[in-house]
Amino acid sequence: MQMILNMTFHLPSPAFGRMRRVALPAVLAALGVLGAGAAGAGGLDSLERFVKTTRTGSAEFTQVVTAPAKQGQAPRSKTQSGSFEFQRPGKFRFIYRKPFEQTLVADGQTLWLYDVDLNQVTARDQAQVLGATPAAIVAAAPDLKALERDFTLSEEPDQDGQQWVKATPKSREGQLQSIRVGFRESAKGPELRTLDILDSFGQRSRLTFEGFGINPSLPASHFQFTPPAGADVLRN
Repeated sequence: MQMILNMTFHLPSPAFGRMRRVALPAVLAALGVLGAGAAGAGGLDSLERFVKTTRTGSAEFTQVVTAPAKQGQAPRSKTQSGSFEFQRPGKFRFIYRKPFEQTLVADGQTLWLYDVDLNQVTARDQAQVLGATPAAIVAAAPDLKALERDFTLSEEPDQDGQQWVKATPKSREGQLQSIRVGFRESAKGPELRTLDILDSFGQRSRLTFEGFGINPSLPASHFQFTPPAGADVLRN
C-alpha cells in the first residue's frame, strides 16, 4: 500500500516484510465518456479525456511491489490486491484485502490510513500530501494544464494494447522518479489499466486494474472514514 501512497500521496510504502509501515511522505495517490471514436488516440489524448470526463471510477486491482536487487541476490517482490474507487475532485478509497487488511481513504480534506492488524489509524492533511503524486493524476487534476504544473508529461509508444503516458515530477525533492500510466480504449472512453511507479530508491510498484467502471454512482459514505473505537490515531 505504501507505493500507492507513494504514488498517490507518497506514503512511504510498506511494501516489504509486513508492508504496513506507512509514512505518508508524498503513493499514494495517481482517473472519458467520449465514445469509441478515439481508438487510435495516443496516451496524452487518452489522459486528457480521462481527467476531463471521468468523474468517478471503480475497479479491482493487483499491486506488485519490487525492490531493487541487492548484490548477489535476486529482486524481491510482494503482491497485494483489493478494490479501488474515486470521485473527483480528490476523493478516493483503496481497500487492501490480501495479504493484509488495510484501508486508505481520502475524503477531500484528510487522508486516512487504517491498518486492521495493528488497529492503528494515521491521519494526514490531504493538501500537504497530494501534489506531484499518482493521486493527482488519477483522482484530483481537472485537466492536463493542472498536471503540467507538477509533472513533465511525455507520450510513450503503445504497448500491450494500451496508450501510455510518462509523468516525471518537476520537483526533485520528493520520493518519486516517474509514474507511467496506461489506458485502454473502451466504448465509454479511456479506461485506466496500469500505474507503474518508480521511486527514488529504485523500488517499483505496478498496479493493474480490472473491471474498471467509468462514472458509476458511488455512495458518499465510501469516501468518509471514522476511526474504529479503540484504534490508536496518529495525526501528522
